Amino acid sequence: MMIDPSQEPGPNIGEMVLHHTADAWTIPIDFPFYHTTIHLARWPDVHIGSVTLNFSPTKHVYFMLLAALLVFLMMWIAGRQLQKTRQTGQHPRGFSGAVEAAVLWVRNELVLPNIPHGERFAPLIVALFFFVLFCNLLGLIPNGSSPTGNLAVTAALAILVFLVIEVAGFIKLGPKGYLGTIFPHVDGLPPAGAMAMSIAMAPIELISKLVKPFALAVRLFGNMTAGHFVILSLFGIIFIFGRISGLNWAIGIVTAALVTAMMLLELFVAFLQAYVFALLSAVFIGLLQEEHH
Repeated sequence: MMIDPSQEPGPNIGEMVLHHTADAWTIPIDFPFYHTTIHLARWPDVHIGSVTLNFSPTKHVYFMLLAALLVFLMMWIAGRQLQKTRQTGQHPRGFSGAVEAAVLWVRNELVLPNIPHGERFAPLIVALFFFVLFCNLLGLIPNGSSPTGNLAVTAALAILVFLVIEVAGFIKLGPKGYLGTIFPHVDGLPPAGAMAMSIAMAPIELISKLVKPFALAVRLFGNMTAGHFVILSLFGIIFIFGRISGLNWAIGIVTAALVTAMMLLELFVAFLQAYVFALLSAVFIGLLQEEHH
């Protein structure tokens, strides 16, 4: 009996997309001739009143640790190579030269032009750039996952930047100058009117402070998640249209070409989003450093 391909059960494309982009306590390993799943240890739940919490490290936590380890190893290896080349009086080249050029580019193009006397903030911005970059790139390798596709991860990075912005601004401006960023002085008004205007502007200024980390978190999360959704959805076209038309090979070739193009675009987006996150972080820090002007 001939079986109609359109009646055969096929994969759930929506479930496949969510399975590869959502966080979990498992890490699937899929190769052409080997399939397994790593089940991560789950700690007991913590009950605080009526709230139940679980602090077990998930898939994205392990990939964040991997990204941090890769950044550390890259800097450590490059630092040792640079130290040896300087001792011999040679110019940096190869891997160490590329890393040094990237670090100097972030320092000279992102930090110093946007933060007055920003040398002390350069290590933070450099670390943010490379950490976000490695988190983005891990989602493009087979069986990998992108932690920056998790809103909780991007929100944590944004909160870190927010704390640096506000604490560094408070230290630079002092208590009086920092309050001036919340209650701005309006020139050209009588004292009573200026005070009333400052008080009226305070909620707007507070909202503007909170919008900055919100924009950082949502922009990075949205861009990284959207790219993975598009790539996995294109993969699903092979199964959907292949079952309907029976032209699996033709659909597969066309879809593979589209997915390859999208992967190259995602590679560019991974670098671009790391650049944008580091740039905006530097700009936001610099804005509060100059607020008293």
